[in-house]
Amino acid sequence: MTKLGAHLSISGGYENALHKIVAIGGNCLQVFSTLPRGWSFAKIDEKTAYSFLKLKSELKIDPVYFHASYLINLAEEGKIGHLSKLSIISELSVASKLGIKGSVVHLGSFKKHKTEEKYSALITHIKEILKETTDESLFIIENAGNKKIGRSLEEIAEIVNDVGSERVRVCLDTCHLYSAGYDLSTEGKLEIFLDKFAAKIGLKRLELFHFNDSRDPFNSGRDRHENIGKGTVPFGTFQLLLRHPKTKHLPFIIETPGFDGNGPDKKNLDILKDIRL
Repeated sequence: MTKLGAHLSISGGYENALHKIVAIGGNCLQVFSTLPRGWSFAKIDEKTAYSFLKLKSELKIDPVYFHASYLINLAEEGKIGHLSKLSIISELSVASKLGIKGSVVHLGSFKKHKTEEKYSALITHIKEILKETTDESLFIIENAGNKKIGRSLEEIAEIVNDVGSERVRVCLDTCHLYSAGYDLSTEGKLEIFLDKFAAKIGLKRLELFHFNDSRDPFNSGRDRHENIGKGTVPFGTFQLLLRHPKTKHLPFIIETPGFDGNGPDKKNLDILKDIRL
């Protein structure tokens, strides 16, 4: 069964997001654990955890992921770096109680330029996060489409290797890949890309895809999302990934603006369902 889902709001609680994904025809889900633009750390009580796990099982929504706060910058050595670390520790701790696989993380930025100190802070923070959280929760690096950390497979591979944990996985965003100069629009190009990913990172670490079209041109360095089929990412990219034997088993989660402007919707998922077979 193809895993198609969306990033949805937790307005009304975690359980409400489960009902909303069913309503738009999805069978997997991504949510924020708390407010994405603040430093309010995720918390959960036993009653809420029990209810969520029960409903998640009944509705057959699996897997579910958290997406970390937009404020995260694990390359910062001071207050922001410390808060970033604590935020993800809190999030992964909640994830383990809710049967949520892990957290998809934008690692942050080296700002003007990469230094040994900033890179060391990044690796140290990730290792500390893993040390303080359970083995069941995954730390999932999302590729970047702009000047943030993780724009290239080479940079992601370096981080994965230096952290050295099986719990570190990768989420690939189609909009970000296109923005960073990766063209996956033909069978040949996709095969070359997957071979490169396998050689540098390992396909076993590829956890999920974010399926997003792009408002911007190829290799633009900008990562503004668009609805599926309405942007500049070649439409065949989505079809190839949904059908390729090395990727078709993975979860595909949309973060699109929605055809009505209200966020990921049934119409985007229906387009993907029509081309998956």
